[in-house]
Amino acid sequence: MNAKGQSGRGPGQWALAIFCTLALLFLIAPILVVIPLSFNAEPYFTFTAGMLTLDPDAYSLRWYEQVLLSDEWRRAAFNSLVIGLSATALATTLGTLAAVGLSSPAMPWRRAITALLISPMIVPIIIAAAGMFFFYSSVNLTQTYTGLILSHAALGAPFVVITVTAAMAGFNRELLQAAASLGAGPLRGFFKVQLPLISPGVISGALFAFAASLDEVVVVLFMGGIEQRTIPRQMWSGIREEISPAILSAATFLIVIAVLLLVTIELLRARSAKRSGGSGS
Repeated sequence: MNAKGQSGRGPGQWALAIFCTLALLFLIAPILVVIPLSFNAEPYFTFTAGMLTLDPDAYSLRWYEQVLLSDEWRRAAFNSLVIGLSATALATTLGTLAAVGLSSPAMPWRRAITALLISPMIVPIIIAAAGMFFFYSSVNLTQTYTGLILSHAALGAPFVVITVTAAMAGFNRELLQAAASLGAGPLRGFFKVQLPLISPGVISGALFAFAASLDEVVVVLFMGGIEQRTIPRQMWSGIREEISPAILSAATFLIVIAVLLLVTIELLRARSAKRSGGSGS
């Protein structure tokens, strides 16, 4: 047995592992550096000498207290949750119905319609935000929660369309025919047969839509007013109006939420793959 067989890894595999590790560090290092900086006792965006020497007095929770106790930050968090959850519910409903319709063999112009539905992911966000502003201003929906919810739903729906379409690719349509032969109507067949099987894709799309809404700032700058400030909008103000490390604490909260969403999506993906493997066997 050669050295490659004994170690289990050849030079190419080691090179690939090193490259992937460096790429991962390159991608996440700018994000992870925010977390220790959020505990800085001084109002700076850099590591102080005390932080580098691990001096306990150089670390503080003062910026987290400011985020949790400030009326502005709490209102921004409330707005983000209200707008995000409402937009997610709307985007999930519309995106799921669109994906189910596009999965039907009888649907004409499926590719063209799919490209149109996912276009908000391709069009630069500044162009989409400007278009939404001019459209919703004509119907007096700018600087309103309704306008922001509709805008965020339009941005989140493509994620739902993509994930549900992927889930529909492994769905056996003969199950609907079997349900119909047993007396189930189209709605009953959808809710009792189809929806439970594609639910991992639906939930994954909803999580992506919520993450997109939670992260959006450009549309809020165009569409929102003072009362509709979200967490990203408040962070933008913290950079432009007054430099405050409190935005680093808010960013840390968003990072934790993003990690939880990604873990949930991965669990759903693994569950869906296991279910597909089980059904295939």
